[in-house]
Amino acid sequence: MRVLITGAGGQVGRELVELCEAAGDAVIACDHAALDVGDRDAVLQAVLSTQPDAVVHAGAWTAVDACESDPDRAMRVNALGTRNVAEASRKAGAHLVYVSTDYVFDGTKPTPYDEWDRPSPASVYGRSKWAGEHEVAVVSGGEATLVRISWVCGEHGANMVKTALRLAADGVNPKFVDDQIGNPTIVFDLVPVLRRFAVERRPGLFHVTNQGAVSWFEFVREVYVAAGHDPDRVTAITTAELDPPRPAPRPANSVLDNVALRLAGIDLLPHHAGSLERLVAKLMAE
Repeated sequence: MRVLITGAGGQVGRELVELCEAAGDAVIACDHAALDVGDRDAVLQAVLSTQPDAVVHAGAWTAVDACESDPDRAMRVNALGTRNVAEASRKAGAHLVYVSTDYVFDGTKPTPYDEWDRPSPASVYGRSKWAGEHEVAVVSGGEATLVRISWVCGEHGANMVKTALRLAADGVNPKFVDDQIGNPTIVFDLVPVLRRFAVERRPGLFHVTNQGAVSWFEFVREVYVAAGHDPDRVTAITTAELDPPRPAPRPANSVLDNVALRLAGIDLLPHHAGSLERLVAKLMAE
């Protein structure tokens, strides 16, 4: 397969590049420095000149709080940029896989969100990613794959696992919220599914997360245990007690039910606990 990957310098993109190269794919890796997805001409040039079989659009502006104060930038990258990638993919005949987020939901539903729940984003970031989903649906005519993930943690970039390990190593007794729950998504479990969707050119919307819902408080305790630290050093607080408060609202319930995967007979990602232990071991060995 010849595959172009946007966001190739990010958490998901870097591990996807590594996986595809190991599988023998011809990879065109485009990080932000190489490709500004908000520039339509640049996107068309990048895709049409390389003629990939598939495009995985993992690039996004994911600074959730910064998006609140710069909505135009958020929409340019996450909405208009996705429109550009979708248009270029269609013109090249490439199958598009778009990576979206749990932030398209406001988190008020008392049960897990499935693929047929109506999005209602509460933040600028969430709205910009939902707009990206809309662009994919319109421009690709229903032929693309949309993949929602949540609480992403991998070997590259910044994430909660790395933050927790740093706090533990520094002897910090941190406070984390116990009223926000979700499914962690461990990147090395995710990327084979993204590649599979690209290879199979399978259209539709899928929630793809590891199994096992936890609060951030519980998740950080698990990181401490995996790293050999005392989990009782982690204290639970409420979102209202965060000091300073976060500019962007977070969904209280980010649990994504992987209904479409399950009904399609595609293996679900494993429970996050075992994968988290593997990830912590990898990060501590570096």
